Amino acid sequence: MILSGGPDCPPCVRWKREYLEAWIASPEFRQVVWEEVEAARFREVYQERYWPGDLAPILAQIPRKSGAPRFLIVQAGRIVSNHLGVSKWANTLDDLRKLLG
Repeated sequence: MILSGGPDCPPCVRWKREYLEAWIASPEFRQVVWEEVEAARFREVYQERYWPGDLAPILAQIPRKSGAPRFLIVQAGRIVSNHLGVSKWANTLDDLRKLLG
């Protein structure tokens, strides 16, 4: 799973404040590889330099490279869930639970 955003992104900061601790404590967290892509400024988060190595092909698959926080679930190198915004975190968890099923 990948979270993308930046420290100057109010919704990203809000997500971390409201959801990160519970996410890390969840049983689902222990079943995934968690990556955070954080740019110095959230408007730069889709620049290639923040998506090195194995993350570069994932960046190429994102259809609209704007907005944050973005929650991605990647399986076998392909994006299988792509949600944007704090309000979509529940959708991301639902998708993950179905995949872990």
